[in-house]
Amino acid sequence: MTSSSHSETTPKATPAPPPSDSQQQVSTFMKTLQDEICQGLEAVDGKQAFQEDSWERPDGGGGRSRVLKAGGVFEQGGVNFSEVWGKDLPPSILVQRPEAAGHGFYATGTSMVLHPRNPYIPTVHLNYRYFEAGPVWWFGGGIDLTPYYPFREDAAHFHRTIKTACDRHHSDYYPVFKEWCDEYFFLKHRKEPRGVGGIFFDYQDGQGLLYRGPDSQGGAANRSQAIGEVAPRSWEDLFAFVQDCGASFLPAYLPIVEKRREMEWGDRERNFQLYRRGRYVEFNLIYDRGTIFGLQTNGRTESILMSLPPMVRWEYSYSPEPNTPEAELYEVFLKPQDWADWTSKTATV
Repeated sequence: MTSSSHSETTPKATPAPPPSDSQQQVSTFMKTLQDEICQGLEAVDGKQAFQEDSWERPDGGGGRSRVLKAGGVFEQGGVNFSEVWGKDLPPSILVQRPEAAGHGFYATGTSMVLHPRNPYIPTVHLNYRYFEAGPVWWFGGGIDLTPYYPFREDAAHFHRTIKTACDRHHSDYYPVFKEWCDEYFFLKHRKEPRGVGGIFFDYQDGQGLLYRGPDSQGGAANRSQAIGEVAPRSWEDLFAFVQDCGASFLPAYLPIVEKRREMEWGDRERNFQLYRRGRYVEFNLIYDRGTIFGLQTNGRTESILMSLPPMVRWEYSYSPEPNTPEAELYEVFLKPQDWADWTSKTATV
């Protein structure tokens, strides 16, 4: 991905206002999504339950932070719900959407990061969110998979499940949002993706082009430009899309957990997992917009940083040994590709 100095594009048309109970509808969904994900993860973990901390934000709002530690599958995982409001918009929002200036804001969302103990089970991240500020509103979020060891069928299953959810709402969602995910979860200082991606989208208010990112010359922008401005979609259309995306998480991820949880591993695999977790830390502390937004809006620090793994290691100038699974991760998996179309019969790598 090449960076660009172009600011993020804004829609040409003013979106229709959301329904009068928009905030209540989305808040209820986000809390329900948190509940359903936690229940599903506790069932597959089989050892530990999520512990909840409810918190209040002095400037308005609050949330529920749920963390599972030392589980049968998950070394640590967090599933958070937050709902905040206030008068002063954070700088990161004003840069992207200056027309929101002068208005109070409302933001809610559910976010999740899971760090399994077994190195053969991938780390996974999810975040879906909603934002309002005067005439401005949008949905955003996504989901992505970060494997430590390369299993093509796992990446394909993950992407196909997400694509199915996207295709129920618009045939262009997955192709654009998949490339946007590859662009977003990219460590520019390493020149490598964080994992095998998934989908990522932001500023979706039903108007204009699908891509609203900063790289006007990148793959997602080019694909979006080729599609052109899509037909206007209502608040209800986009809310239904986000609901389907949220519901697709458990069927996308739990079959991978069940398939890999009994695989034996040793010090070599554990050390590689801890080293690769360092990439996750680097991304979340340098680039992650959810982290930046939370800190800029005086959110709860413990909840914002729950995405970090409990153990991690760095190694100077590491390079994997040739012809190993670790090398395959670098040579194949950390290169964006069309995972949803992968089959064992057509694979050439």
